[in-house]
Amino acid sequence: MNVSDAVASRRSVRRFLDRPVDPDLLRDILQRATRAPSGGNIQPWHINVVMGEPLAALKALVAKRVAEAPQGEGTEYDIYPRQLAPAYQQRTFEVGQQLYARLGIPREDKAARARWFARNFEFFGAPVGLFCHVERDHGPPQWSDLGMYLQTVMLLLREAGLDSCAQECWAIYHQTIDGFLGVPPELMLFTGMSIGWADPDALENQLSTPRAADTIHFHCNSAATDGAKDRA
Repeated sequence: MNVSDAVASRRSVRRFLDRPVDPDLLRDILQRATRAPSGGNIQPWHINVVMGEPLAALKALVAKRVAEAPQGEGTEYDIYPRQLAPAYQQRTFEVGQQLYARLGIPREDKAARARWFARNFEFFGAPVGLFCHVERDHGPPQWSDLGMYLQTVMLLLREAGLDSCAQECWAIYHQTIDGFLGVPPELMLFTGMSIGWADPDALENQLSTPRAADTIHFHCNSAATDGAKDRA
């Protein structure tokens, strides 16, 4: 698989097959992903991978916490801006609408939507859960590095035939996750990620989210523009 194919086929998979992932393959992918860009070569990512019996124990623990505190434990960062501009609100609304329509869950059925959302905390049945932490005193440039590392991981997973789903929702149970993993207090949970083999028959995995066409702008002289047109 070339890079273009990996980019085009990467998507957020929300149902996985009951099929194990080779730990050596995963270890190799995570190590190779460390070649991702990092400002000043800081490499700020701290990765914890959970599989097998520890994964089952974590899911049982989180299920208990979800029942006790369905709204979570509060986040240590804003997952979305507090004042999200209408254009961005519309994009999040549309993808949610498309997903729930595929699942046959009407907008007014809040209980069904809550049950569906709780599947996040089961890693959607994936055999691997990954968590990414960052130093508390690191800023936006280092958080950008996290994104580049995680995207590299997801593309390498696609090359190996695997799929994933990045899940910032895990941040709402950061106390439970950090306690389970024994994460030192100087680290902050950024995101979780489900990793495994996609279920090709699942309706939720057939969703391909649209991408905005008005986010890229070229600034160049007319000759460069004409040349680009000629090559198109």
